[in-house]
Amino acid sequence: MLARWPFGGFGWGRVAFSQADAPTLGLAALGGAPLVSFAVALVGALLAQVLLERGGRRRRSTRGLSLVAAAAAVLLAGSLVPRPTGAESGDLAVAAVQGNVPRAGLEFNAQRRAVLDNHVRATLGLADEVAAGRAPAPQLVVWPENSSDIDPLRNRDAYTEVQAAADAVDAPLVLGAVLVGDTPGTVRNSSLVWEPDSAPSGGGVVDSYDKRHPVPFAEYIPYKDFFRLITDKVDLVVAQFVPGDRVGRLDVAGARLGVMICFEVVEDGLVDDTVDDGADLLVVQTNNATFGYSDENVQQLAMSRLRAVEHGRAVVHVSTVGTSALVMPDGALVDPTALFTPAVISGQVPLRTSLTVADRVRQAGVPVEGLLVALGLLGAAGGLVTARRSRLGGPGGTRPGPEATPEPARSKEPVG
Repeated sequence: MLARWPFGGFGWGRVAFSQADAPTLGLAALGGAPLVSFAVALVGALLAQVLLERGGRRRRSTRGLSLVAAAAAVLLAGSLVPRPTGAESGDLAVAAVQGNVPRAGLEFNAQRRAVLDNHVRATLGLADEVAAGRAPAPQLVVWPENSSDIDPLRNRDAYTEVQAAADAVDAPLVLGAVLVGDTPGTVRNSSLVWEPDSAPSGGGVVDSYDKRHPVPFAEYIPYKDFFRLITDKVDLVVAQFVPGDRVGRLDVAGARLGVMICFEVVEDGLVDDTVDDGADLLVVQTNNATFGYSDENVQQLAMSRLRAVEHGRAVVHVSTVGTSALVMPDGALVDPTALFTPAVISGQVPLRTSLTVADRVRQAGVPVEGLLVALGLLGAAGGLVTARRSRLGGPGGTRPGPEATPEPARSKEPVG
């Protein structure tokens, strides 16, 4: 429930996202994140029952073996699900730029110009490597979320910097920027398609996507006056991020990108509808600087790996500070970066258009998650009924007989 409510929910802790290196990951291609979570819970319940019955009678020992076999079958099924990786509409040469930030933590954006300069510098370095023949020429360059916290559409210096980077590498950029909103006191978390001057468009921004689910109590404060009664920390959010209203599909460099900004990768619907809208490559732009050296960054990368398998799409996962990587459609990682280290990842990613079983089932209107929840509740109810019958001596149980009353001890009479 917390994944959907309140304020749109926050599903970071879903069980499925822990399975990027587990056999159950393959089940994502059949039923998405809900099926993976259900399978893990099922395996855990089966093995827990084995432990509870350990040391029982032979009948229980046989039952335990059956439960272990059932758990193993679930894991085997996940590992046997095919994970196609071949390109279906060509390959795309992609470069992902991790520019780094001046410092970790909540003050990461205190030097906004430094963050922008870091990404520009890394892209200019990539252009030099390409010119020297030491790196392949990219068809697309992706910068992360917050790579320009200075609005480049309103700040001439920022505009010039970004344009110089696009021109140097002679490829379109997809960059994360914070843009001033239409209403005073508001901003937008955006992904911009920025073309070099050599493009038919003549350079500059040709398309954009605004994050549809800003994070409550981080990017905006709901009912701010009320929550200020609890803590004045709500005033640390000085500008409210407003949500976008269009699907995250951007057409660039001959590819159809399904774009998620940071936490949007958590939400099934925000990923699903980009694929439904024809995305043949997924892009996750994020900024993990706030979380320092915690495991948050690798947790988010694991989510991109699950999405890759769920939809049979490669994912360009790029962070300001790491961990960035190219994720293949089977969930495999290419060149994952180190944390808080400037880096550029270059590689070929396949563009894929076919739908997985999970996509086709979802598009057919089958409520997979609802059905699995109902099945889980039925299983739990069945277990409670069985346990009650066992205690009461019903089918499968043994009613204890009346306790025997010990015969009073007889004292010995003296022999006369």
